[in-house]
Amino acid sequence: MMRDYLTIDDINLRGKTILCRLDLNSPMDPNGIILDDSRFRSHLITLKELDEAKVVILSHQSRPGKSDFTTMGPHSKLLSKLMRKNVGYVDDIFGSHAVNSIKRMHQGDIILLENTRFYSEESLERTPKEHTKTHMVKRLASVCDVFMNDAFSVSHRSHLSVTGFTEVLPSIAGRVMEKEIDSLNRGLSCDDRPCIYVLGGAKVDDSIKVTKNVLERGAADRVLVTGVVANIFLAASGVRIGSSNMNFIEKQGYTNQIDIARELLGRFKDKIGLPVDVALNKDDERVEEKVRSLDTQLPIYDVGIETIVKFSREISSARTVVMNGPAGVFEKDAFALGTYELIKAGTASGFSVVGGGHIAAAVEQLGLEDKFSHVSTGGGACIDYLAGEKLPGIESLKHAASRFRQK
Repeated sequence: MMRDYLTIDDINLRGKTILCRLDLNSPMDPNGIILDDSRFRSHLITLKELDEAKVVILSHQSRPGKSDFTTMGPHSKLLSKLMRKNVGYVDDIFGSHAVNSIKRMHQGDIILLENTRFYSEESLERTPKEHTKTHMVKRLASVCDVFMNDAFSVSHRSHLSVTGFTEVLPSIAGRVMEKEIDSLNRGLSCDDRPCIYVLGGAKVDDSIKVTKNVLERGAADRVLVTGVVANIFLAASGVRIGSSNMNFIEKQGYTNQIDIARELLGRFKDKIGLPVDVALNKDDERVEEKVRSLDTQLPIYDVGIETIVKFSREISSARTVVMNGPAGVFEKDAFALGTYELIKAGTASGFSVVGGGHIAAAVEQLGLEDKFSHVSTGGGACIDYLAGEKLPGIESLKHAASRFRQK
């Protein structure tokens, strides 16, 4: 079946100058040392397929006002080490230095341009057509042949470096983008049943959007809720979760989500799995409490043992599992059990997808990345996609493909 976007396989890239949007944004220490190279490693498969092209990389690091908002010099050094070849750093984005550096490139060369967010127009949410009027698009498009978006994790934003070049250059998806779309589509289609979604963490509105989308579409057989998401559903079902937990929900602005959860429980009660017990935090000690007798002022920090056993059994017997968000405050040892055990259960399913962000970090801590079919590189982008929202970065690739095929 023909894809509705183009990939590396659709255009002869030999000798071409490829403007490649990657996401190399990574945690850094105060000395400018990159602490996590996972995003770098994820892009290696794409870059190694471009060894007969000239590759010009666009990426960003942090955002204005943050202590790690800095140049891309350290990124070029780390990428050089991982690629085992020189990745030149150009401390310019689209000025004469950048343009001349691109013109001087030879086949097989790779250069990394300066932090795209040093240019104020980069982070403005505009349409792709509006972005084409910027100096950045005009200057770089004049010296590049093809645009490639391999940065799924930032494709939920219509930023200049994500969507602006798709209007003026033949545009393709890199291997990271391609794998993200294919894996998440498979998770959404849930052709292999039973299909179970495990949603947790503290971003309640996102998880509830995903719950609504997959249940209304009939994509998921069950949605198991943990974390603050579970607290919302428990409150919606009439459980007294206590002032500490309600205060947290109010402080995060999620009070309105209780009504939405109540409505979903009314429509899909048998398909939404709620915890039967929880782990409370009492002076950093784990205190187990049954949900049916819950009436506490202590904060809920994890799902309880009975819930872990019950949910793990469901997850491990599923043919398709999609997991997003941790089950509890796994950063604290006493409350990591739920997150870790449910992740381990997820490795037993036929096809398994882990969303980005905190749960991906927990998977990495356990050393289980290879046991999952796909671990997403995008937190916000992944959850938006699973919620059925259209990602500007992907939509602009589709429009570019349509124009290319009509020529």
